[in-house]
Amino acid sequence: MNEKLKQIERFHGHLGPYVVLGYKMGEIANQMLGSCPFSKNVVVWTGMKPPVSCIIDGIQMSSGCTLGKGNISVNSDGIPKARFSNSDGKYVEIALKTSVKHEIDNTLTEKNMTSFSKQLFQRSNQKLFNIS
Repeated sequence: MNEKLKQIERFHGHLGPYVVLGYKMGEIANQMLGSCPFSKNVVVWTGMKPPVSCIIDGIQMSSGCTLGKGNISVNSDGIPKARFSNSDGKYVEIALKTSVKHEIDNTLTEKNMTSFSKQLFQRSNQKLFNIS
């Protein structure tokens, strides 16, 4: 298994699609807004109910925005979407494509969770997210 995936699994407790997607969201934010975790903030619309809330762990791990630092806030909408901003006023909004959410909802099982999550990790960001 890829070293990043091993780290995600250790941090979160298992390898699932939403933690992987959250990790990728944080990576996109770092590329677009810089990697300093103290100059970014993020609002996440997942709510606190798994499995979609697992995005939060992935975001914390890759972006460095954490609940402890107070630079992540969670809205209770149950939507796999995050809006990152930096101290320069730039922002990026990243939302999971409806087709990918549908695929997760209709094909994910306990038996294929790890392999499915690995496959999502390998997909391009353009195939997974709407980025604006």
